[in-house]
Amino acid sequence: MPSPQVLQPVLKMKVDELFLNWLSEPTTQSVLKDYLDLIKSGQSIDLECVDNKDKRSLTFNDNNNVASQRNLAERKPAPLSTPSSPPSSHTLPSGSSSNVRVTGPNGRVLRRSVSTKKAQVKTEEPVTTALSESIPKFYFPRGRPKANLNIDSLISKIEKIFSQFPSERATIEDMGQVAKACECPLYWKVPLFCSAGGDRTGFVSVHKFVAMWRKTLQTCHDDASKFVHLLAKPGCNYLEQEDFIPFLQDVVNSHAGLAFLKEASDFHSRYITTVIQRIFYTVNRSWTGRITCSELRKSNFLQNVALLEQEDDVNQLTEFFSYEHFYVIYCKFWELDTDHDLYIDQRDLARHNDQAISHKMIERIFSGTVTRDRRVYKEGRLSYADFVWFLISEEDKKTDTSIEYWFRCMDLDGDGVLSMYELEYFYEEQCQKLETMAIEPLPFEDCLCQMLDLVKPEIEGKITLRDLKRCKMSHIFFDTFFNIEKYLDHEQKDPFSVLRETEAEGQELSDWERYASEEYDILVAEEAANDQCNEVYDNPLSPLGQHISSELDLRTKRHFFEIPTPHCNLDLDDYEYEDDFE
Repeated sequence: MPSPQVLQPVLKMKVDELFLNWLSEPTTQSVLKDYLDLIKSGQSIDLECVDNKDKRSLTFNDNNNVASQRNLAERKPAPLSTPSSPPSSHTLPSGSSSNVRVTGPNGRVLRRSVSTKKAQVKTEEPVTTALSESIPKFYFPRGRPKANLNIDSLISKIEKIFSQFPSERATIEDMGQVAKACECPLYWKVPLFCSAGGDRTGFVSVHKFVAMWRKTLQTCHDDASKFVHLLAKPGCNYLEQEDFIPFLQDVVNSHAGLAFLKEASDFHSRYITTVIQRIFYTVNRSWTGRITCSELRKSNFLQNVALLEQEDDVNQLTEFFSYEHFYVIYCKFWELDTDHDLYIDQRDLARHNDQAISHKMIERIFSGTVTRDRRVYKEGRLSYADFVWFLISEEDKKTDTSIEYWFRCMDLDGDGVLSMYELEYFYEEQCQKLETMAIEPLPFEDCLCQMLDLVKPEIEGKITLRDLKRCKMSHIFFDTFFNIEKYLDHEQKDPFSVLRETEAEGQELSDWERYASEEYDILVAEEAANDQCNEVYDNPLSPLGQHISSELDLRTKRHFFEIPTPHCNLDLDDYEYEDDFE
């Protein structure tokens, strides 16, 4: 049971809400307007006279709280002014700065506020039925219902499909036909199968499936709400990371573009972890770790799921499912994870990109400000799942999520504003690195002027998240303060070329896609060189393991290559997905 201290702010919020509701009532507004007109005209308000005119009044107790609406015939309140008091004692102030006190019947001084007066309540006219019906429903959390949807016709199609199966029971291999009968994308088959209880029994009967799907059609009216309903845990209206595992495992098992991965079952979990992190990186804009129907509607994730059926090459689906992107991310992590325990510490991460990231920024990353794994702060270790977020944010600082990622890191005090102190804190280390490279650093004052001209903050001297999102060159801003290599690259570029790049934004590949493509080509070339070396001797230090296929299709870039295999004593068959999602 929560303590009273925890309940107090909640109760205060409710009282404030009730007061605002009362204050916004038309009756209250009308009474306050009448009183305001009297005050402006200099007239006095005889509250006793008001009581005689209207038998219903709004009374408040001595603590300025709403008491109730009472019938004055049952209880006649005493007037605020006494006969012995001067005429001005019950007269409201007329806009002057004089402080007039009002005394109650017991001589106590009452505060001059709305809550100490009794206001006349006018009878509110009831809203006619025609007027109330003229306002259509506009909020549909589970999608707008379709007027011409014939549920019985859809159910009959499903029953016809089930009639083709033995005993009218569908296995996981049959669910592709069932998904198409439900007018769903092909890769909804496992969510449909599990939602009808097939994961427990190994099959789904026609009666259980029809009952499940009929209820889904009656309660969920668009693809986003249906997808969340099928994947979410019972009683939840959101998706967490582990909810995607069965769905993505089916993609790995059945998609033609991932057929070569079947033989490397050890890396199924790595690929699934990468895709899940990319889904939450793009879709979960609230950073809650829970994807809602609204967030799913605003993203293009479901469109990418539908494209899985049409596109045989998953590398063409670069936003979520690309195996080339997974290959790049995992190889970069493998290079840093020297002990191959699937975790890296601050010293490991500092070696990324030849010590380009400042130590102060690495400390901020490990402080837990942008990571979900609680062990990052407690044990000083970064998991592979958190590394996915870091690498994508580091290589593409133009997206909303990456801007939020680095803004959280630079906002030392968490006040939502980057102050000049915080900017100087990170710039000091940049100056030290430049001096060690025999490069004279720009004084902080001059650098600050450049950054303020670049960002153009709405509030002088304070840079907010909104300012950086509005700015088209946020990547230059961030690199200036914690990435020495990219900072020098920006300094050597032609300013006009930078402007041309910002104007052409959206016409080319994103920074992340360009980086992943270049790094993938380099890794494939290195692997080809390793193959030639392995013909002479075996290299035990190579992070690349069993050869899957020697075929290289350079035209479509569908390279079938050697998959990284950890050289450690870890039994990957016993690997648990939850380790990557904590």
